[in-house]
Formats: sequence, C-alpha cells, structure tokens
Amino acid sequence: MATKSANYRSLGSRVPSILWDQNSPLSLQIDTRKGEISTRHGRFSGGAADQVEVIEVDTGAIRVMILPTRGMSIWRMEASGVRFGWQSPIFGPVHPSQVPIFDSSGIGWLEGFDELLVRCGLESNGAPEHDAEGNLVHPLHGRIGNLPADSLTIEYDEASGRLEVIGEVLESRLFVKRLRLRSRIRFEAGSAEVAVLDDVTNELSKPASIQLLYHINVGAPILGEGAKIEAPLESLAPKDSLSASEMETWNKFGPPEEGYAERVYFARLRADESSATTAMLRSADGEKGLGVTFNVNGLPRFIVWKNTAAESDGYVTGLEPATNYPNIRSFEEKQGRTVELDGGATASFRVKLMPLTTAEQVDDVSRQIQKLQGDDDPEIHLRPRPGWSPGA
Repeated sequence: MATKSANYRSLGSRVPSILWDQNSPLSLQIDTRKGEISTRHGRFSGGAADQVEVIEVDTGAIRVMILPTRGMSIWRMEASGVRFGWQSPIFGPVHPSQVPIFDSSGIGWLEGFDELLVRCGLESNGAPEHDAEGNLVHPLHGRIGNLPADSLTIEYDEASGRLEVIGEVLESRLFVKRLRLRSRIRFEAGSAEVAVLDDVTNELSKPASIQLLYHINVGAPILGEGAKIEAPLESLAPKDSLSASEMETWNKFGPPEEGYAERVYFARLRADESSATTAMLRSADGEKGLGVTFNVNGLPRFIVWKNTAAESDGYVTGLEPATNYPNIRSFEEKQGRTVELDGGATASFRVKLMPLTTAEQVDDVSRQIQKLQGDDDPEIHLRPRPGWSPGA
C-alpha cells in the first residue's frame, strides 16, 4: 500500500499560513476619489512566525505587508508584478520571542532578519558592543525591530485617497529609558509610493540619546549582475580594508558569489533646498529599481551594504539612511553622532520608498539624482576615514 501523508504546513512560502480576519476593524475596503484602497489584518499561524501580526495594504498600484509585531517593519512589497524584498536564509518573518537579541555573541538579531525595511535602534543601531569583562552592552542593531506595536490604528481620508497605518512601539526599561516610536506608514490610492513618517519621543523627564537606521534591503529581481546604485555623493569612504579593496566598484554589483564577505560604504549625500535627497538601486536593464528619498536633517548619513553572496546565503544589498554610521555606540557617541533628546522631546524622521517598474520611472529618478549631484566632484576616500571608522 502506498504511503500517504497529510501536510499542514511546509518550508515554502509563509503567506499561505496567514489567517486573515475579515471581521477585524483594520480589514477595510475604501472607495476614494482616487480609486479603491483596501487593507487586510491577520496573523501567521505555526512555526517561528506563529502569531506575528500582519497588515496588507493594496492601493491598486502596490501591495505592501507591514509587521506590527516586528516594530512596524515592512516585510515585502509588490508592484506591477515585481517583488521588492530579498530571499533571506531566515525563514521569516520570525516572532521576536524566537530571536535571541541578548545572546552573548551580540549577533542574535540576525536570527530574525528578512524584511525589506527594518529599523535599527533606538538606543543603539550599529555593531554589537561588549564591556571590558566581555559582557554584552549593546546588541547588534538594537531592539526596536523586535518589539511589538502596543497601539495600532488605520486612518484614512476618502477625499484625498490617503491612508495611514499607525503603530506605536515602546523601547523601555525602568530607571533607564522610555522611548516611543510613533510610526505612520502612508499610502495613496492608485500610487505605488510608500512614505514612512516616524517620530521618536523621550518620555522620561531626563535627557536621552538615540540612534536610528533604516535597513532597506533589496535582492532579485532588482539586484543582479550589472545592477548599480546611484546617489548624489558629497563624500564617500569604505568602512574597512576589505571594502576599500573594491572602491572602484562600490556601487556596482556582480552575480551571486559563494563565500562573498560583505562590503560596507559610508557616505554623506547632497540634498535640495528642502534637505531632501534620493538614492536608487537600478536593475541591470534599467527597467526596474527602488528609489529611496529621505530628509538629511534627521538622517544625515547613508550606508551601502553589499552582500552579493550565493543566493542560498542571502544575495542582497542595503540602502541605509541613518542618524550615524553603524559602528559601536561608544565610538559614535565620541564623534557626536547621537541624537540628543531632552525629557519629553521628539525627533522626526522621514523616508519614502519608490518602487520603479518602468524604464521611464527609473530614468526620471536618475535625472533627479544627477541634478542633486551637480557639477562638483564628491570627496572620495580610498581608505577608511578617521572619525568615520574605528581604528582608521
């Protein structure tokens, strides 16, 4: 007699395991003057994703999955049949309870990393830091991406076609800190653009200092051999000697390569009169891309993360607007690269994702970047820059 099986779930896509709640007040069908916009609210069932909350927004031009359980991260997007995200070796999303943030190695954060956009911070956003006795002080990339939203709301306006998914996340510890992230992820009916409007408030009476980095990660089909990053450079430097060995190709990408070790580049970008700047990853054929616009008043640094490893190991690049460079916190603090907040004070951060699915859209963003670049040559450092990289 032939063997039979009954399969409940498998190591394929996580999406079929989502239990959508059509009766949720956050599952909406909205007719606006600019067209229909809809939302679905649900939770993943089973495995490491069990009980991870998800909100899907469909504007008619893009579908976006937001993970309130994971610090209001954006898991993935799809526009005009093009997926924006990457294939992590991590079978995500992973519930924060399964991520050992305070593992003694300091790199437990990596056990849950597979989003398109994940925030790093708020106390620290960079490399793990240990004290003289080897005790972990700050884990890799901080805690905010593994903390759940304590409040969750959808606001919309039928006249303008605008909809916002609003979540509030607390990073707190008695006697130490109470930092509140209020994130508004904004959509418009018929538009593929996604605006992330974040406000971080120090809710204690005493001063606090914060760091924030937007880890925006893109793999195939945008990333591939011949893809490149365009950005209006003011200055650029490699993070370390390995990254310095590829300075001539810092913004160009090869095919997946087994054994590839990550390269990282630190930059300052030029901005317009409103302090807005734009960077873009464009595909090799120039017909697809992802543009990232942000305000340099709040996010004055920009990091490029190149990890063109084998596809099974995570073929991906990161475009990362940030308050600072992702070194250990004590080094960044000595360089004055923390955001100081008095008790009750708020800092605001603005990032916009622009999925590009035609050559015309890619060329338009490229022209915007060229205009920002202007005629002045950027300041290029061929070796790690003192003050930017420890030990340089």
